[in-house]
Amino acid sequence: MAQRRMFSKKIVETDFFMEMSPTAKLLYFYLNMSADDDGFVGNPKTIKLISGATDDDLKILIAKQFIIPFDSGVIVIKDWKIHNYIRNDRYNETQYLEEKKQLVIAENGTYSKVGIPDVIPTVSTGKDRLGKDRLGKSNNTMSDKSDDVIPYSEILDYLNKKTSRSFRNVEANKKLIRTRWNEGYKLEDFKAVIDNMVINWSGKNFNGVPAENYLQPKTLFSNKFDSYLNQTQIKSTSDKVVKGAPEWSNPQTKKDREYMTDEEVEALINGLGNP
Repeated sequence: MAQRRMFSKKIVETDFFMEMSPTAKLLYFYLNMSADDDGFVGNPKTIKLISGATDDDLKILIAKQFIIPFDSGVIVIKDWKIHNYIRNDRYNETQYLEEKKQLVIAENGTYSKVGIPDVIPTVSTGKDRLGKDRLGKSNNTMSDKSDDVIPYSEILDYLNKKTSRSFRNVEANKKLIRTRWNEGYKLEDFKAVIDNMVINWSGKNFNGVPAENYLQPKTLFSNKFDSYLNQTQIKSTSDKVVKGAPEWSNPQTKKDREYMTDEEVEALINGLGNP
């Protein structure tokens, strides 16, 4: 097996690749370095431990189709032929011949499984870019396929721990998390939003309603998610106007803003704890 590996900028300098977490990218490089001359890795979990990556990182590489898994536990680097050209006099065929039989090579050099079409094109024609959209953003098939990589339980457990609540892993909560995840947000973003708003809202009141009542999935993981993510953690002693409070909770800015009606607030409060 050759001792040197190459990486194509057509893959590793694309927006689609760069959007991944640093540990997922590092795992990808480690897997490439450990692959045989056909791009197969027989011990991806061991490589994951060596690189310091997590199970989620491995799942993300699979979901984004940077690697292709087999039932045997073996994986193959999807764009191996784009990254590496190995001379015939130095090439040693993989030992994973059964897995190799399940692959076909596209004209652009990428692997795919026999009978399973690519959902996200690996390399766009004429452009050094992977895909045009974030994972699942505009492709329902991909969204469904990647659902098992979304850490629903970990996110809700973290929320419950921080708020002393007991929100469950039900579809209503999963739908909110899935929507934000498919927009490109990751586990650390969900935790940051929870941390920000627990600090900003704890001990406060919005129009006479305890702010803690809004520390729930339907509020935190709504379309205000990016705003909550980028808020500064500030504690305030004022119950009238709270920095970090949702816009609709501030009576002084009711005009020309998005806000919840009294009926919506009442319905929200009545529904707390009953997902």
